Amino acid sequence: MTFLDIVLFLPLIGFLLMLAIPKSNPGLSRMAALVISIVVFLVSLGLIGALSGPAPEGYAFAHDSEWITSPPIRYHVGLDGLSLWLVLLTTLLTPVSVLASWKHIDHRVKEFYAFLILLEFGLIGVFVSLDLFLFYVFWEVGLVPMYFLIGIWGHDRRIYAAVKFFIYTFTGSVLMLGAIIFLYNRAGTFDYTQIQSQLQSGRLALSSQTEMVLFLAFFLAFAIKVPLFPLHTWLPDAHVEAPTAGSIMLASVMLKMGTYGLVRFCLPLFPNAAHKSAPWVIGLAVIGIIYGALVALVQPNMKKLVAYSSVSHLGFVVLGVFSFTQQGLDGAVYQMLNHGISTGALFLLVGYLYERRHSLEISAYGGVATLAPNLAIVFLISTLASIGLPMLNNFIGEYLVLQGASYVSFPATVFAAIGVILSACYMLWLYQRTFYGKASESLGHHMPDLSGREWAAILPLILLMIWMGTYTQTFLPAISSQNTRILEQSKQRVAQIPAVREVANAR
Repeated sequence: MTFLDIVLFLPLIGFLLMLAIPKSNPGLSRMAALVISIVVFLVSLGLIGALSGPAPEGYAFAHDSEWITSPPIRYHVGLDGLSLWLVLLTTLLTPVSVLASWKHIDHRVKEFYAFLILLEFGLIGVFVSLDLFLFYVFWEVGLVPMYFLIGIWGHDRRIYAAVKFFIYTFTGSVLMLGAIIFLYNRAGTFDYTQIQSQLQSGRLALSSQTEMVLFLAFFLAFAIKVPLFPLHTWLPDAHVEAPTAGSIMLASVMLKMGTYGLVRFCLPLFPNAAHKSAPWVIGLAVIGIIYGALVALVQPNMKKLVAYSSVSHLGFVVLGVFSFTQQGLDGAVYQMLNHGISTGALFLLVGYLYERRHSLEISAYGGVATLAPNLAIVFLISTLASIGLPMLNNFIGEYLVLQGASYVSFPATVFAAIGVILSACYMLWLYQRTFYGKASESLGHHMPDLSGREWAAILPLILLMIWMGTYTQTFLPAISSQNTRILEQSKQRVAQIPAVREVANAR
């Protein structure tokens, strides 16, 4: 058993412990969930040491053992610079989500926190799996608790939003499963590293048409999860109806399952198809950036505005990935983390406002800065981080993405940069309408300032926005070294394809 196994299975053990707590003691359920999630986060910090120096070849904390004999499915997990920070993002935001739900969730409390801990287990598993079937299992494990979090503890249209979320995601999952089974039939294994080795050596040769079909199957599953325009329509409904903790985990971590999959699987396994598809994928990413920003501008609902901002911001990630440049890919992965921190903070703060006013309509607010100055300050910092102010985290990711994309398509970069300007428009307008102006008398009775619990949840995210914006070398070396390997493998495979075809034709 490796240290990574401990980090992975601690949430599962925590989930089982949560099930043993009596329903009649919601306070104990809250405290147990908080302790379990904090312990998992503190233990997960030990993963940083393996990648703090020069990145090791292969994967740190790798564990490869037999799980199912026939078909040969293996429990194969490992950690590299791409998955490390996403695992830590998951373990950080779980206790934040627990604190965010402390007062708001008052029915079926045990079940709520049990599902939240189970969601953490599924998400960590997605980011560390090195067996394609194991990856698919964890992908589905993460889907189930989020479905219940939205469907049981959501708002008025929660059933509609939960079913829509499930159908969209599961449709993509089925396509990916079909592609995984096809790869197994050709390679004789589900193991990601072995399939990659066979492709690089030429022992497993895919025709251009086959590679494109497999790429599209994986790509659609990941694009729905991102979500990439025009597959985004499930996201605003899911966010608006989800409880605060559900919105935080959905925006900050679950959407990264899609972008992570693009980098981990689509580029290394199907590089030729990915290069061929890059022009239209970049086009969809740019459309998503502009479209998401424009729709956010006209939203009367705070959660829906932040949800559409995610469509826009994650368009930058896809743009960086399919630029096939070091700067673009580094910026894309860094932007995954940035978006998780800044948008998670925004959903947390919107949740604070909702707990006080019980409304998500922007028109129900105004003058909040007078009544709750500390809440106004942390909301402003999160707003400025979201729009990419220099010295805050989003600026670094967006700058690197635009720099990398400019080498490939300068016109696309120009249009994408317009999205940065539009993000300032809708976020600052939201802030102005919510926090400035004269506060109504009714609002004054429901707008206390931040409590100690609320400070404990938001302060780590504020500190990370500043840290990631000013000291990027804490995070980028491990990310950059892994991205370099992915790009080199991709370029080698693209160069080898004509030679492999000639050998196959000769046979």
